[in-house]
Amino acid sequence: MPQNRPTRKKKLGNYPHTMVVFSITLALLVIGLFGLLLIHAHKLSNLVKENIEMQVYLERDLPETELLRLQQDFGRKKYIAFKDDQPQVRFLSKEEGAKQFVEQTGEDFQQFLGDNPLRDAYILKINADYTDAANLTSIEKDLKAQKGVFEVQYVQSLITSINQNVRKLSLVLLGFAVVLTLVVTVLINNTIKLALFSQRFLIRSMQLVGATSFFIQRPFLRRATWQGFVSGALAALLLLALLQYAYLQVDELRLLRDERLIGALVVVMILLGAGIGFLSSYRAVRKYLGMSLDDLY
Repeated sequence: MPQNRPTRKKKLGNYPHTMVVFSITLALLVIGLFGLLLIHAHKLSNLVKENIEMQVYLERDLPETELLRLQQDFGRKKYIAFKDDQPQVRFLSKEEGAKQFVEQTGEDFQQFLGDNPLRDAYILKINADYTDAANLTSIEKDLKAQKGVFEVQYVQSLITSINQNVRKLSLVLLGFAVVLTLVVTVLINNTIKLALFSQRFLIRSMQLVGATSFFIQRPFLRRATWQGFVSGALAALLLLALLQYAYLQVDELRLLRDERLIGALVVVMILLGAGIGFLSSYRAVRKYLGMSLDDLY
């Protein structure tokens, strides 16, 4: 007679984890992709703002010592952008300005004017933190007060339009981020609850033989937290692989890369997976501990 195969005893907290890890990984990957969108959009807005320039036109026939003094004074201003520890202050002579005008228009105005009416100027790049309307107005007044400065110009309407569009885009993306985080949290929570559903009678059996709530919860919490951690790590690896592939396909995207924020996003994904796993498991086990036998069926 064929022998009966021994039935495998259920172990507390031992439920199939492949489906749970797969589901949580996909959910966290969605959050990670949206996080990358936010990071690159933020970097793009900063790049646009950091390319905002002010043209500071000077009085005529200033000596070299005065030009050097102005350049040093501009470089010490807190609202000037820096690149490679160098202030973004560029001198544009009137001769160079005339040459650029001829190249752009194809007309040499000096031939019929007999003189170069342009002025020497400094082109200043403004720090992205000072590109709102109020700060730019204050900067303009400060520059005009400098000795040797004739006029200060910048495209005010363009800067106002940039600031308004960046503000609107930030609010829209932030709203989507909040909604997406809530949806993913609910999805992970339901995935873990569904996985624990098969262990509801085992939980009740342990409760009936006198096991404490902490003793029953501990293996579930440990397993769910570990699953969330592993899922976060897998989602982060997939995200970095997709990001590297995107950089290979579109090389210009590297200009928007921010290592610090991307690293922070990876850490958040791992912690979010572990945290949601722990809380979801805690809530699910507490629910089954408090249910009546009829409700368990």
